[in-house]
Amino acid sequence: MAIAIILSGGTGLRASTDIPKQYIEVNNTPVIADSIGVFERHEDISEYVIVAADEWTDYIMKFTGDKFIGFAPAGKTRQLSILNGLKALSNIASDDDTIIIHDAARPFVSAETITTLVKACKTHDGAMPALPVKDTMYIRKGDKVHSLIDRDTIISGQAPEAFLYKKYLNANEVLLPEKILSIKGSTEPAFMAGMDVAVIDGDENNFKITTKQDLVRYIQIKSGNNESIRT
Repeated sequence: MAIAIILSGGTGLRASTDIPKQYIEVNNTPVIADSIGVFERHEDISEYVIVAADEWTDYIMKFTGDKFIGFAPAGKTRQLSILNGLKALSNIASDDDTIIIHDAARPFVSAETITTLVKACKTHDGAMPALPVKDTMYIRKGDKVHSLIDRDTIISGQAPEAFLYKKYLNANEVLLPEKILSIKGSTEPAFMAGMDVAVIDGDENNFKITTKQDLVRYIQIKSGNNESIRT
């Protein structure tokens, strides 16, 4: 079994909405409800916590189910929010439990991806889904092309990412208080700590709602162009 941490502390500024993007409603249901629902229904998930700002907890509670065990406070950065979620599991998770970290604003994660992550953590310290890079990659120096990167060696990471609880908690705590502030991706602390992290196939449909264009794509998938947005 695995425990999920759903991150819902982001402000969603790049999506240019009045409220954080994970709370935007389509057909009277917010983005976060889709993310919660996948973990609530998945047979490999025993429990989940949600990292969120206090002002949103009552609202989120409307969309939680039996596997929900509580909230953790949002941190100054995404990685500090993750650390808060990990600490909230200190009396629940065992050292070798699989912890799955997901973004509330990534509503179309598949059950298959979660299953594969859990399976990978039986033989690895962690696992992350990733997509191949399609465009030719260059290194820029000033206003000129400096060198070419072999795109076959480059991948684009996605969430959710999964890790063994104790090793990943330790990997984050050793970065306190300053180094953790520069972390951008969930797998960075694991890699820096020398953890064995497997790469599994990503999913093009498992996109994160970051920009206005992403939000439009989400609405089109959910209900088409004629549906109004509640912000």
